[in-house]
Amino acid sequence: MALSPELYETSASKLDSFVAQWLQPSREWKEEVLEAVRIVEQFLRDEPIEEKRGSETVRVLKLVKVGSFGNGTVLRSSMEVELVVFLSCFHSFQEEARYHHAVLRKILRKLMTCQDLLDLGLQILGVFPGVPDALVFTIQTRWKEELITVTIVPAYKALGSSVPNSQLHPEVYVNLIETYGDPGHFSPSFCELQRNFVKHQPTKLKSLLRLVKHWYLQYVKARCPRAMLPPLYALELLTIYAWEMGTQEDQSFGLDEGLTTVMELLQDYKLLCIYWTRHYTFQNPIIEGCVRKQLQRERPIILDPADPTYNVAEGYRWDIVAQRACQCLKQDCCYDDKDNPVTSWNVKRARDIQVTVEQKGYRDLVLTVNPYESIKKVKEKIRRQQGCFGLQRLSFQTPGGERQLLSSRSTLADSGIFSDTRIYLLETISPEIQIFVKNTNGGSHAYAIDPNSFVLGLKEQIEDKQGLFINQQQLEFQGQVLQDCSVFRSYGIKDSDTLILFEKAIYVPF
Repeated sequence: MALSPELYETSASKLDSFVAQWLQPSREWKEEVLEAVRIVEQFLRDEPIEEKRGSETVRVLKLVKVGSFGNGTVLRSSMEVELVVFLSCFHSFQEEARYHHAVLRKILRKLMTCQDLLDLGLQILGVFPGVPDALVFTIQTRWKEELITVTIVPAYKALGSSVPNSQLHPEVYVNLIETYGDPGHFSPSFCELQRNFVKHQPTKLKSLLRLVKHWYLQYVKARCPRAMLPPLYALELLTIYAWEMGTQEDQSFGLDEGLTTVMELLQDYKLLCIYWTRHYTFQNPIIEGCVRKQLQRERPIILDPADPTYNVAEGYRWDIVAQRACQCLKQDCCYDDKDNPVTSWNVKRARDIQVTVEQKGYRDLVLTVNPYESIKKVKEKIRRQQGCFGLQRLSFQTPGGERQLLSSRSTLADSGIFSDTRIYLLETISPEIQIFVKNTNGGSHAYAIDPNSFVLGLKEQIEDKQGLFINQQQLEFQGQVLQDCSVFRSYGIKDSDTLILFEKAIYVPF
């Protein structure tokens, strides 16, 4: 069989034929590999994992091929097949976590008794720790000498009997979040959603996925075998995002443009914040809190579209990937026939979000903003649409967090804001400053004050805004109670400081 040519020596105009001739697997080859895997599947389906667990026979409810074989992006000569096994003994995420390793050991003992697999040269490589823990072994086809690596992962069937195409019932994700497993540990329970997210993409996009995966395996993983490199799934999600944002999901595009775009995104990995809301949204407060917390973590962030607890990009050597991507952009595959660099798609490193601007005395203003857009530009948008005469002061507060000032020189991304949010606009006119007043329940409001004004004036604003009577208010700054007839400057209060508001009980005589 002829050796495949080097991707780096293939011109951009020939990438389609490169994928078709060297990366696209033949039907006969796929069937040959899968025929050997079917023996494994048939064995697992027919043989109970355990004869009895209490009064229950533990059987396989469903087997799902995941990874490249499952989602339809397998590369020619790939010999790795991943199987997720849904078992009847798991009725919750907690039970799956409790019995995971015990079940793996039982599967291992069963495999060692299967004569058909022993005839195929079954060789156990081990039960490996990781996300998730898995049983890994090799077998051979009956016709060729190549070894097929099979990975088996037991899982709880969280989706029930059907696999939805849209959003899941929030209770599924609430149960997942409240189980407190390691990030991604329970992702196999959602493997059908993960598989379908890739499997149902257009054929041309799958060609781009194969091209990116080939580059990654040949020029990154093969040359840095000991490095903690990202999983292929992370590269797949990044490529899908690039196509969605760069072409508006157009199925007619150039593989050269797609490859160049992905390489440029990989170079900017420290800016990436990618997520989807196909299966989970911000409507449920527990899911919202989980996702927002994920989006505030260190980038790159590529959130699994099926599992809000799992940032598939976290903890890996993206710097190595970025270096290799830089090298790729200098090769023939990223230059056209006139020796010009291939033009990339215009893909933002994070999705645009909706920002709702609140201001006392005005209707809410809704803006479309990119998280990497400067706050100065956001203020200009507000000024054009709403008109402002004083100094604009923008602030926001995350649930349970402190109210924070948004500096004109910063961005929403600097504050970890990558999803729809509300911000508060306060106008100050010299010599006024902005201060925050935090309630004991965690809520916070912004007020404009003159440092030489009396504390009583602020209490009147609080009564007007929050409905709390002046004689019920006690304001403190750094543990010191503020007196009504004192001026703010005497307490050393400066711009953007936070005061604490306590509600005093009123004595009512009988």
